[in-house]
Amino acid sequence: MTTGLYELLFKGLWVTLQLTVFSAVLAALIAFAAGLARLSRFWIVRFVSGVYVEFFRGTSALVLMFWLFFALPLLGWQLAALWAGTLALGLSYGAYGSEVVRGAIRAVPAAQREAALALSFTPWQRMWLVILPQAVPEMVPPFCNLLIELLKGTALASVLGIGELAFGAQLVRLATGQSAQVYGIILVMYFVVAFLITRGMRLLERRAKASVGRVPQRDRTTAKRVPPGAVGPGVGTIGGGAR
Repeated sequence: MTTGLYELLFKGLWVTLQLTVFSAVLAALIAFAAGLARLSRFWIVRFVSGVYVEFFRGTSALVLMFWLFFALPLLGWQLAALWAGTLALGLSYGAYGSEVVRGAIRAVPAAQREAALALSFTPWQRMWLVILPQAVPEMVPPFCNLLIELLKGTALASVLGIGELAFGAQLVRLATGQSAQVYGIILVMYFVVAFLITRGMRLLERRAKASVGRVPQRDRTTAKRVPPGAVGPGVGTIGGGAR
């Protein structure tokens, strides 16, 4: 392939990254809002958030893109293709992420809530000072999976004519007829971006756990294995007795 065709692929990669970042930010905001709303004391808030989650989990992101880009203008609203794709992906993955938030918050031991209540914390303080700091480390691994799925889901936006990576690959394939080479290149591009996301999220997970003192550390005081019959200081036996 020529330099110009490679440039087309890298421009598509840049658009894919933009679409991923914009959609991820929107999805994260929606996930926390809907996840917290599903734990509200008020039934109407739980009901509305539950309807949102069930609707957007049960609908196709591709069909939602079509509706936002082609049907919404009939109601007087015209969205640019990039923003229609961002909104569709953000709404869809935000619904999945809300269940991650809800599950992680519910996984925090009840004793932590009781301790915060004993300290006369307000509901807002209990959530932001006690519950969320312990729930966030549990959210990071599933959020990492959702972010990678979102990255791959950006290929759906090619149907709107957005010049992202899959759309650029299709143009290059039509220009060169080299399907195997072109799609092999974008497979590598997707993998590299996904790998970087994974490493970044693992670093974020370690830091989140460190903030609540949950980073596993190597135990340097563990006794070494001693041959049977050997006696040494600090060597215990089953039942706590000595041989």
